[in-house]
Amino acid sequence: MQLRVMSFNIRCASAPDGEHVWARRKALVIERIRAFDPDLLGLQECRDDEQVAYVRAALPDYEFVGVQRGGEGDSAIEMAPLLYRRAAFAERARGHFWLADQPDRPGRRSWGAAYPRTASWVRLAPRAAGVPPLAFLNTHLDYQGTAREESARRLRRWAQALPAGEGVVVTGDFNAERDSETFRELTAGGVLREVLQEAGAAAGSYHDYGRAAVREAIDWILASPNLRTEAAGVDAWCAGRLYPSDHFPVTARLAAVT
Repeated sequence: MQLRVMSFNIRCASAPDGEHVWARRKALVIERIRAFDPDLLGLQECRDDEQVAYVRAALPDYEFVGVQRGGEGDSAIEMAPLLYRRAAFAERARGHFWLADQPDRPGRRSWGAAYPRTASWVRLAPRAAGVPPLAFLNTHLDYQGTAREESARRLRRWAQALPAGEGVVVTGDFNAERDSETFRELTAGGVLREVLQEAGAAAGSYHDYGRAAVREAIDWILASPNLRTEAAGVDAWCAGRLYPSDHFPVTARLAAVT
């Protein structure tokens, strides 16, 4: 069995994006998701209002796991949810924590972060034979202070604490490039490695609706050593001048190491 993974920052519906307003591009977001047909999907910048309602209604065959990040102001309802295909997995456990010094405290913000940030996870039993039990986590790191580095360290420790032999997949917008301390923290010790880089496909994904002079490679998919990379890449697609988001989705096809 190939495990199909996608990470996609879909840009908040409340953003004042002019011609790229959510109402114009929301169908394209779903089109790109359906075009790849992921088993595991991590989304970022998904508001728990009509945006989440639209995504859930458009993807009824997926289980949706997410929590509002909390804090002050209108952005408190933003989420970084994960979705998994119900037909492919039986759920064993799920949870959330905040990327903060008190991870069980909702809305907690630490390390100079601009906003509270969350990580949502599930532990899954694949229904197909020959695939190990799997833990899947999705997140969106902050961009201020030392929050990225500290969050990366916490995420790596979460992965290290999982049972031996369990596959691990981590998706997210990490707000950092692959030459950063954030990347080094996440991949330290070989518990996780970044599969786009491994596949030679570490192109940039953040493009600011085509306006960026150089695309930033800040969206990653990480996996444990017992999941082999079959293919990975950036879905650099647009409909003329209309983009699904200011980020391109990143994708990977993984298989169990036998």
